[in-house]
Amino acid sequence: MTYTLTPSPLTQAAFAPFGDVLDLHGPPDKLINQGLCGRFHDRAKLDFGQGGRAGISLFDAQPRALPYRLDMMERHPDGTQAFIPMHAEPFLVIVAPDKNGCPAVPLAFETDGAQGINFHRNIWHGVLTPLSHPGRFAVIDRIGDSPNLQEHWFETPWHVLRAGTSG
Repeated sequence: MTYTLTPSPLTQAAFAPFGDVLDLHGPPDKLINQGLCGRFHDRAKLDFGQGGRAGISLFDAQPRALPYRLDMMERHPDGTQAFIPMHAEPFLVIVAPDKNGCPAVPLAFETDGAQGINFHRNIWHGVLTPLSHPGRFAVIDRIGDSPNLQEHWFETPWHVLRAGTSG
């Protein structure tokens, strides 16, 4: 037995309970550099907890394909985690509310290729899931000595399918 999910387009309204969508939609907050650069200011609520600091890492992830098997989700109790693609290709974002310390029913989103995301602290999410090559991302997250990763493995996996397909 498996459960299925169908990704929805990533929007700030749908993603708000889990984090921030990083994109250039709407007018910039201000123009800088002699009016030649739009600044979309302070788009993510970054939080690195006690004893942590912000770090920027670069990830090079192998592409995945739909249907995608979701058997594990993770969360970071001590800090946020932002993923900013270094390409113009869509990627899959999977999140879930917490239910008694475990992920509840997941939600799947697909970015439009020009969006990044910031997971708020302690939000259950799937692993980085680019849907094509290259899978390069700048990642801003907490650097610190304390463990900042919890994993949950599903007894029954979920399958993420494109609308109108079966898996």
